[in-house]
Amino acid sequence: MQKNKNGSLFHHIMLFVMAQLAWVLVLGLWIYWYATNYVGIDNIAYIESRALSKYESITVLVSGILLLVAITTILSVIFAFLNRQLNLTNLYDSFIANVTHELKSPLSAIQLLLETMKKREVDRATEEKFVGNMLSDVERLDKLINSILYISSFQHNKFANKLSHDYHIYSADSIIKEVIKDIFKQHRIEGCAELKGDLKGNCVIDKNWLKIVFSNLIDNAVKYSFENKKIAVILDQKQGYFKISVKDNGVGISARNQKKIFKRFQRIENPESPSVKGTGLGLFWVKEIARYHGGNVSVESRAKEKGTVFTVSLPVYKSSKKRYINKLLKLSIKRRKESKANDR
Repeated sequence: MQKNKNGSLFHHIMLFVMAQLAWVLVLGLWIYWYATNYVGIDNIAYIESRALSKYESITVLVSGILLLVAITTILSVIFAFLNRQLNLTNLYDSFIANVTHELKSPLSAIQLLLETMKKREVDRATEEKFVGNMLSDVERLDKLINSILYISSFQHNKFANKLSHDYHIYSADSIIKEVIKDIFKQHRIEGCAELKGDLKGNCVIDKNWLKIVFSNLIDNAVKYSFENKKIAVILDQKQGYFKISVKDNGVGISARNQKKIFKRFQRIENPESPSVKGTGLGLFWVKEIARYHGGNVSVESRAKEKGTVFTVSLPVYKSSKKRYINKLLKLSIKRRKESKANDR
């Protein structure tokens, strides 16, 4: 990573130096042209006595124009790069602030509960409640740390080495419904959420990573919905793909922001839900996990109160992306064998 940064910095420094040299060259050419056409030999002894020929004048003019265009282009590239770096810096600053908040909140809650249990006598029911809350906060921390590790590994192009996916063949209908129902229970939204539709055929997935996908989507649906929450997960399949849609009745996403939400560190500020916190990694994580399953994710949101629909598409086994899916299975089998060998 450091090498890439140094290389990028070197290229931009070279562009800047070339731009300055081009400016100096243009200035020198125009001074030469002016001197040879308008300054007499009597005033400057080292200037040639004749004026530039028509051909030479055109050459100087065209060269000057080309150099000016080159300068403008180079400076535009530099400006665009600096602007991009400033945006990234702002995003990173926002990310650090959000991550700090996301880390401190569960840690503070765990610390408070532990101090309470240490200083006071609590009954069995209260103790179980405290332990349950602490486990929930630990799971939240684990999820956050995993998401950061995932993004870091992806940036360094070491995904396959650092994050091992364990792909298996499942009945799509049973595994998707199992995952969704578990998430409904975790978020305690059984009363305001429903599961519709059926799927036919098999899929190749990593159950744990797929659970992260729908946990993020349903978590967003809960966060950005109004008091009267209505969340639906709709199962369908078209053209060799399973379609799993998470629909809510929340604040919605504007058309111009729908292109941004899947980028890392991007969080869309919404006046309807100013208290919602996050790292800006959730939807990027969803997109990448879906992509590594041979699928994709899309979003549709029309207006306020009509909510948002996120649709995850996963290939049907032996119907779509056969070679890619077989490669995933072979990779998982190889890793399991290596893991068993290491355990011996």
